[in-house]
Amino acid sequence: MTREDLDRLLRHLVTLGALAVLLIPAARGHGEWLGWRPLWLLGMPLAAWWSLRGCPLPAWRLRLPRRRRAQARRCVPRARRFCAAGLRRA
Repeated sequence: MTREDLDRLLRHLVTLGALAVLLIPAARGHGEWLGWRPLWLLGMPLAAWWSLRGCPLPAWRLRLPRRRRAQARRCVPRARRFCAAGLRRA
């Protein structure tokens, strides 16, 4: 089975699972053997399809303009200020 075949199969499983959850009320419930049915009908095929595609994350970052900030200046310690001003002790 190639990657494209698996991609097509998972896409069909996601579609069928979504239709089952939307149209069949019993598919929205909880079963004793399987547990929560929407997880197995929709969640697990979606997770498998997402991992098959390489786990891409959505690009929802907002493009905010960057503020121009002044460059930070080095803080000179107090003892060096006197030396730099020419007020040295003898």
